[in-house]
Amino acid sequence: MKSGNQKILIITYYWPPAGGPGVQRWLKFAKYLPEFGLDPIILTVDPKTATYPIVDDSLTLETSDMEVHYAETKELFSLYKKASGRSEVPYSGFANESDKPGPRQRLAKFIRGNFFIPDPRRAWNKRAVKKALEIIDKQNIKHVITTSPPHSSQLIGLELKKRRDIAWMADLRDPWTDIYYYNQFYPTQLARKYDLRLERTVFEKADYISTVSKDLVRLFKEKSAKIHESKFVILPNGYDADDFSENLDAVTSQKWTMSYTGTVTKDYSLEGLFTALRELPEDVANRVKVQFVGRRDEVLEKTLESMKTDFPVEVVTKGHVDHKKAVAIMRTSNALLLGIPNIANNKGILTGKIFEYLGSQTPVLGLGPVDGDAAAILHETKAGEMFDYSNVQGIKNWIIDSVNGGNQYLSSSHHDYERKSLTQKLAEALLK
Repeated sequence: MKSGNQKILIITYYWPPAGGPGVQRWLKFAKYLPEFGLDPIILTVDPKTATYPIVDDSLTLETSDMEVHYAETKELFSLYKKASGRSEVPYSGFANESDKPGPRQRLAKFIRGNFFIPDPRRAWNKRAVKKALEIIDKQNIKHVITTSPPHSSQLIGLELKKRRDIAWMADLRDPWTDIYYYNQFYPTQLARKYDLRLERTVFEKADYISTVSKDLVRLFKEKSAKIHESKFVILPNGYDADDFSENLDAVTSQKWTMSYTGTVTKDYSLEGLFTALRELPEDVANRVKVQFVGRRDEVLEKTLESMKTDFPVEVVTKGHVDHKKAVAIMRTSNALLLGIPNIANNKGILTGKIFEYLGSQTPVLGLGPVDGDAAAILHETKAGEMFDYSNVQGIKNWIIDSVNGGNQYLSSSHHDYERKSLTQKLAEALLK
């Protein structure tokens, strides 16, 4: 805490020891906010009662100097496990679930989509609101930020706005009712209508709405004529330069290595890439290794396993690793694979991955909409190139050029996406 700084309350379900890009977004904002006149106070779920798809204990080291408060929750994921027959909490996009869910999984999803709106973590809200009011009153808080998903966290901000004279920023990292897997919950017309009303009310009542891309601003503005352009603040996910400052041992791989880190599902449409790899000249293919590190759905897992025994390039798969190890993989690879899900409204998708890739200063091969926000950033920073999913020839030529020493990392403006720079933009929006 710095003398003279204003205090702000950040309410986030995902916080260390939870892992993933959603955690890092506000962990890094909180790290740098004191430098710009704001002292963050964090309210999060008690990890003893929380349900996290991913755990990364290494991130807790960054919270030692922060003021963090906890509120217990009583969630019903135990019922989900019984109903679905699965022992794990579902990951984003159901990456850990079968491509063809059985009757029990379909029933579990139907219950989730129609009886727990907007999501099951809403069970945290009552205790979170009570704790937030205590913090607001005791510490004279004037600014509150709620970040989602889970989008039920935005209802905490909505309730606090009703009860206290605060400036409220609703931060949405992903779409709400437009998220690409929304229909997998089999929402009835009544459930969908109720969810849309909650979403619209949050957008109308929030003083500020922050999100990660221009296209998501467009999507959110369409929810209501009452949502004014001036409410929006675009705060893309970034990278923390401190995470990339450590000296690493020299790369020992004998092959040119392209890596993907993070969750990937069938929606990423990798068939064009696989065809391009299969068509590489033999003298190039013998020098290429492709590795996938992180979570994968069952369909892709089976595909990659079959490729390990009958494919012209070496294919390697690894499970989830902590953030520090993921950064090391990014920095010691020759190229990084960026995938944008092949779904509706994907032009505005800006995953945290793209900015971590920028921080690694490793060339990026992207698969996704060539006129989307991610493609624009790759073009702007000269960090890589985006190809349409089916552009086999373009993908193949890029890989061949890279293996032969071309496609070097040329970024000159990636510093605009450092967490510290983005935190300054956040602080300016809150203090104006």
